[in-house]
Amino acid sequence: MVRSAARPSKVLRLLAEKYPTKEIVYEQLIYLQSWLALPKGIEHFLSDLHGEYESFFHILNNCSGVIREKVEYVFGTRMTRAEQAEFCTLIYYPKEKIEQMRETRRATPAWYRANLERLLALAKLMSFKYPASKVSGFIPARYASVIVELMTTRPEADAAQMAYWQRLLSAIVQIDAGADFIEAFAVLIKRLAVDRLHIVGDFFDRGHRPDAILDSLMEHPNVDIEWGNHDLLWMGAALGSEACIATVVRNSLRYGNTDVLERGYGISMRPLTTFAAHLYPDERPIRAAERAITMMLFKLEGALIARNPDFQMDGRRLLHCIDYRSSCAVLPGGRRCELEHAYFPTIEEGSDPYVLTEGEQAILAELRTAFTESSALRRHVDYLYQKGSLYNCANGNLLFHGCVPLHADGSLREIVFGGKAYRGRAWFDFCERMAREAQLYGEEPALDFLYFLWCGRLSPASGREMKTFERALLSDASTWKEPADPYFRLIDTEETCRMVLEEFGMDGARGHIINGHVPVKVKKGESPVKAGGRAIVIDGGFCRAYHTKTGIAGYTLISNSRGLRLLQHQKVANVREALRGNGDIESVAETVELQARHGTVGDTDEGRAMKEEITDLYNLLLAYQNGMLKPKE
Repeated sequence: MVRSAARPSKVLRLLAEKYPTKEIVYEQLIYLQSWLALPKGIEHFLSDLHGEYESFFHILNNCSGVIREKVEYVFGTRMTRAEQAEFCTLIYYPKEKIEQMRETRRATPAWYRANLERLLALAKLMSFKYPASKVSGFIPARYASVIVELMTTRPEADAAQMAYWQRLLSAIVQIDAGADFIEAFAVLIKRLAVDRLHIVGDFFDRGHRPDAILDSLMEHPNVDIEWGNHDLLWMGAALGSEACIATVVRNSLRYGNTDVLERGYGISMRPLTTFAAHLYPDERPIRAAERAITMMLFKLEGALIARNPDFQMDGRRLLHCIDYRSSCAVLPGGRRCELEHAYFPTIEEGSDPYVLTEGEQAILAELRTAFTESSALRRHVDYLYQKGSLYNCANGNLLFHGCVPLHADGSLREIVFGGKAYRGRAWFDFCERMAREAQLYGEEPALDFLYFLWCGRLSPASGREMKTFERALLSDASTWKEPADPYFRLIDTEETCRMVLEEFGMDGARGHIINGHVPVKVKKGESPVKAGGRAIVIDGGFCRAYHTKTGIAGYTLISNSRGLRLLQHQKVANVREALRGNGDIESVAETVELQARHGTVGDTDEGRAMKEEITDLYNLLLAYQNGMLKPKE
């Protein structure tokens, strides 16, 4: 009996379609093998931006101070401090700086030529960590051929190369293209400075322009997002959850940033403020609107909690505890607390307090239509779903915004939902699946779940029991304390960090947990680095509203080929300050971890995927060589 020749696997047949000749396989193998030896890309980690667009825009443009460090390294002996500062401003804001130079008649041909040379020298130095194909992909396409030519020309090699290089630069200035090429070089340098940007949650609330932050991020080539509880709240509102909508509106009124709703997303507050003015004629319009939407929220929340007992949020369902005659609330356990005010025009004594009035239903219907039909908001929420997740395992780092629910003894808390038990990573996976079902199907259980993720004690994005009712209606501040998950205390211990890392399939001895969510009160002596560096909390109060609480202006965590470095921002300039006086970021650096050797691409997740591809390509090459597959001629 004649045996048939072994058939190539499906993987090899598919690879052969992509790499149909031996020469193409050779090229890819050489390329991948070489790339593994290059230094790993630079990663930046930020969290809790909370709508603080001006500071974020500056940090995005100066790459958390990295560009200034590179400028000092390259030009430290050739330029004064003032000249370096002005050059950095040109990189951060090229269009604005060039316009300023034109207005002061300083944008001469010599100025353009000098700055093009400097930008070229800086870009060359910063490109050494990347393969040429990747660098060319960072250059704006319209200018790629000329900039690649400038980057690869070696004027130091001989006179011919020098003459060619000088003619290239002179021609750019001569044809009045200097401004365009300066802008293109600025884009290239920023992309070389940060290979990947991680945002560990919370774009929304507090600050005025989360929409502008998201617009900026959508232009960044390499971003991932770990959803924060404020993000999940806005996702729920955009998808039509009335409880989420009421909370978003209430937060915006309380924080005084309704501009993002009205100007950013085209959601009018007028119907609500008109309705509220009739209910609370003696209050200021914003305060009246806040009181009106707060009562709607408590009704919606109470109904939501009643139909979802698995949320274990009965402690937030308190409208029925109000004693209208004595102007008190009788809390579970019998504690009587005096109300801040006893006027509830949308609740009739003796009736079900959780039933919405016809007027409230009409206002909520209008708001729901406005939220779900806002194309700008939907575009941003689609982006959050596309780029985001509840957690991310990236290059030895475990990223998530809030907490892993734990018992007081440090063990993983088991949570029962829908008759099934979850804990640790399985609970995160289930929660993310529910969040995505809300987008896919828009059904009530999944929309309710997004509200739970915003404020549930068992939510991995929240991890604390919010006291909205008590803070809004009770005068006794002792009732406002919000119990938190033991995770936030136990993350200080290496044992807990190792257990959490291993639960997510990470190296417990070498990995790092990176969280946001809880502002680090630096001015009270708190440290963002926990458990000997195993955990790092990077919520440093990026938003101005938190500066007095933390004492700083936020953190940027940087991972490069040498290890981890934490930048503590003391002050972050904005565009006006940068252009007026070349103002910049003021930061203090702390080394979190210094590696014994430089990390390479081969040490990263991307490198491991490359090694698998290399193995497959060797098998394909062998199949071509032994005749199992026939390469194309």
